Amino acid sequence: MDSGSDSILVNASPERCFSVATAFEEYPSWAKDVKQADVKDRDAQGRALIVDYRASALGRSTHFTLKYDYSNAPRRLSWSMLDGDIMREIHGAYTFEAQGDQTKISYDLSIELIIPLPGFVKRRAEVRILSTLKELKSRIES
Repeated sequence: MDSGSDSILVNASPERCFSVATAFEEYPSWAKDVKQADVKDRDAQGRALIVDYRASALGRSTHFTLKYDYSNAPRRLSWSMLDGDIMREIHGAYTFEAQGDQTKISYDLSIELIIPLPGFVKRRAEVRILSTLKELKSRIES
């Protein structure tokens, strides 16, 4: 399992950050690698529980389905993979922590691919995945 984490300060409230992070259908408009996001199931509060994604990864198109966990909302949003074509497992989380009038967003992600990759390809992929945090910041602050 390969993992990475990063954090960034955003000029917005934790509630605003959580709201943007959970607007999954809008991801294709701001997250460069997400081509499609379809909500397949919602909880009693109308929040997306299961989302199918089509994304570009490692120079190809990939499909995966994530299940979201709101048990620590709105301080934390976590997810795990239900199904995927090139991944065996995905576990991730955003944590939203108020710091004055800003929010520190921490992003943790671990992925296990079906096919092992050379180290340099993995590092390049990790940089791309973690750049999603900068894209999220831009979206929240826009």
